[in-house]
Order: sequence, then C-alpha cells, then structure tokens
Amino acid sequence: MVLALTVCGIVVALVVLGLFVFGLRRRLIQRSGGTFDCSLRWDVPEDADTSGKGWSYGVARYNGDRIEWYRVFSYAYRPRRVLERASIEVAGRRLPEGEEELALLSDAVVLACVHRGTRLELAMSEDALTGFLAWLEAAPPGQRVNVA
Repeated sequence: MVLALTVCGIVVALVVLGLFVFGLRRRLIQRSGGTFDCSLRWDVPEDADTSGKGWSYGVARYNGDRIEWYRVFSYAYRPRRVLERASIEVAGRRLPEGEEELALLSDAVVLACVHRGTRLELAMSEDALTGFLAWLEAAPPGQRVNVA
C-alpha cells in the first residue's frame, strides 16, 4: 500500500513538473514579443489537399528578418522551422475547406507560400495575417518581396 502511494505521488509530481516546464517554455518563447498562433503544413502537394492532414499547431515569432515557428506540443526550445523574409513567396490565400475546418482554429485563414522551393501553408487569424503581410512588405530596400 505504501509503495503504491509512493509511486502515485511520484507520477503526479512528474506530471505537474512536466506541465510547469511546458508552460515555462511557452512563456519564454513569448517573452521577446511579436508572437502569434500559427498552424503550419510543410511540403504541401501541388493539388489542393483539404483533408485536414499534415497540420501542426504552433506559435510563430518575429525575429528580425526571420519567422521562427515552434510546435505548441513540444518541450524543444529551438524553433522547428525558420522562414527567412527574403525567401518567402506568397502564392495565395483561402479559407479552410472540408476537414481543414476541424483541424484549424475557427477564425483561421490559409496562406499558401513557397519557401526556398518548398510549398507550405500557414493558417492564422485575420489579424495575424495582416501583420504577417505587413512584415513581408516592410522588407529593407533592395530585397525582393512577393506578396499576393
């Protein structure tokens, strides 16, 4: 009986510690400011796939001429993807269709992009999209920027 209570206590302590570290990581990412909720689908096929598969929920952070994208459900402190402003080309935007509506946040807009030859899609709120497009257009003089 004492062993079972000890094991349960250790498990509860580990779960609480894990949740604390998870929350601390999110707080450290957001500390420098310029973050927004952003789902990402990497290496999207040419034909429009609206099955809802491949989307990962995350947080994006502006860092100079880069966007750093972090998975929400991860303990890693380094970004999973880094998108450079000069390499992002916006191909179009659309509203979520079919099963995508269930996989994404309710007010999301899907932005189709190409980054260094890799097709990707970003899903974010309308406000975050406005900020993202303004950030792209605010590139320093001489940088090529393609915003659809």
